[in-house]
Amino acid sequence: MGFLNKHQILERSPTLLLVASFLVVSIGGIVEIAPLFYLENTIEKVEGVRPYSPLELTGRDIYVREGCYNCHSQMIRPMRDEVERYGHYSLAAESMYDHPFQWGSKRTGPDVARVGGRYSDAWHVDHLSDPQSVVPESIMPKYSFLSDVAIDGKYVQDLLETHRMVGVPYTDEMIDNAQADFAAQADPDSDWDDLVARYPKAVVSNFDGQALLTEMDALIAYLQMLGTLVDFSTFTPDASR
Repeated sequence: MGFLNKHQILERSPTLLLVASFLVVSIGGIVEIAPLFYLENTIEKVEGVRPYSPLELTGRDIYVREGCYNCHSQMIRPMRDEVERYGHYSLAAESMYDHPFQWGSKRTGPDVARVGGRYSDAWHVDHLSDPQSVVPESIMPKYSFLSDVAIDGKYVQDLLETHRMVGVPYTDEMIDNAQADFAAQADPDSDWDDLVARYPKAVVSNFDGQALLTEMDALIAYLQMLGTLVDFSTFTPDASR
């Protein structure tokens, strides 16, 4: 009862309650924030994670532009039902080059953090063009117009340079070859060996099956790499963190 009586002093004095609340929040904030100033990086680096290729980065911009994140998260939680359905739980390192990251909890549709390689290019074309043709219960709108919008990568070099300004480690070689890599990834008949050397595990394909390089190609290139960079059969979390 003595403690409760003392607590009543705070409850009956708005000013004292405000000051006490401010002190508690300040102490909690300092405990959580102060250590961050002494860490070089708060994200554990993971082998295999790399910057997006020029075509993937373009596709990612289309993904964001069309608001795909409003219905599809890219965050698999470390719970049994999540990992059994979607795959290994998401790592912060997988999104370290995302501006902005696509983590979230909104799932009108399934999580797409591990969608890369799960379906064929043709399936993605059908799904984006007419979602109900492959998932009858889907409420996703049609994106068939992406196949009609040609892209040439005219400004993709500027795009990579902009991302380098905010910390993405694009090299001079990557930037100098940005437009060539952009076109090569959607042309299996091209000389794409250098592209894959610069961007390991980049999927090279005529994604939408057309001679024209389109926004559909770019978006599918992005989707086909999601969750494919880290080899989870050999990945072991750092127990010291």
